[in-house]
Amino acid sequence: MEKETIRIKYHDDRLEKLAYIDGKSDWIDLRAAEDVSMKAGEFRLISLGISVQLPEGYEMLVAPRSSTFKNFGLLQTNSIGVIDETYCGDDDIIRMPALAMRDTEIHFNDRIAQFRILRHQPAIEFVETGSLGNQNRGGFGSTGKQ
Repeated sequence: MEKETIRIKYHDDRLEKLAYIDGKSDWIDLRAAEDVSMKAGEFRLISLGISVQLPEGYEMLVAPRSSTFKNFGLLQTNSIGVIDETYCGDDDIIRMPALAMRDTEIHFNDRIAQFRILRHQPAIEFVETGSLGNQNRGGFGSTGKQ
């Protein structure tokens, strides 16, 4: 498979370089590029310390790591961030919009977010119909707890 190229600018030499975690996921961790103290209920755009130039036709999805709430009490306020290939200037720094649910400390290089890149969605045509003609699954959230 041919690899795509993403140009990246690190805004601080101390920031750990991006890397896959072999065998675990194709998402890549993002780290805090600043020390942050937040009180419960406080909002902050936390710098992730990088700017990128994505290949044309791609977008980056940024989400909190599964441990971010447990470890830091943070919620990403937009649930998932979408960065398109036009956000590519030297000072277009990727940030995590975070809401602290408890008093917390985030330290430089703490892993707080993750990303993956995807091709843009193809053009879609919507065709209106009175019935989809399929069996119902049982409603939203119907697959159970286990």
